[in-house]
Amino acid sequence: MSNNKIITTYSAAETLELGMEIGKNARPGEVYALLGDLGVGKTVLIQGVAKGLGITGPVNSPTFTIVQVYEEGRMPFYHFDVYRIGDVEEMDEIGYEDYFYGDGVSFVEWANLVEEIMPEKTVWIEIKKDLSKGFDYREITIKS
Repeated sequence: MSNNKIITTYSAAETLELGMEIGKNARPGEVYALLGDLGVGKTVLIQGVAKGLGITGPVNSPTFTIVQVYEEGRMPFYHFDVYRIGDVEEMDEIGYEDYFYGDGVSFVEWANLVEEIMPEKTVWIEIKKDLSKGFDYREITIKS
C-alpha cells in the first residue's frame, strides 16, 4: 500500500524543520530517495535529517565521493549523491548494499539515476519549486 503526503514549505527553515522531523522518526535500515532539481533544497532537507538524528557537525553534499558516512548520531547516517555517477556498477564498487541493508539510515540524492537498485520499500521524497508562489516555496511529496 502506498502512502502519499504532500507538504508545502515557505522557507529554508521550514524545509530544515521537515528534515529534522524525518530524522527523528527514521529507523535503522530505512532508505530514502531524494529527487529534485539543482538548488531546490535537497541539501537543506538532508541537513535537517542529520540534526534530527543528533548529528552536530557540518553536513554537505558528497558530490565527488558518492557517499558520506556520519557516525555521531543515534544511528549511522549514509548520505549518497549519485548525480555524477556514470553507471550503476559504481554503486556496486562502493558496496551500497552494506549501507542500504545495514544498521543505519540511507538518503540517496538523484536516486532516479540508480532506480533499479533502490529497495522495494524505499521512501521517495520529491522537492519542487514553484516561483509563481514565491522564491522559497517548496512542494515536497513523500511516497512511502
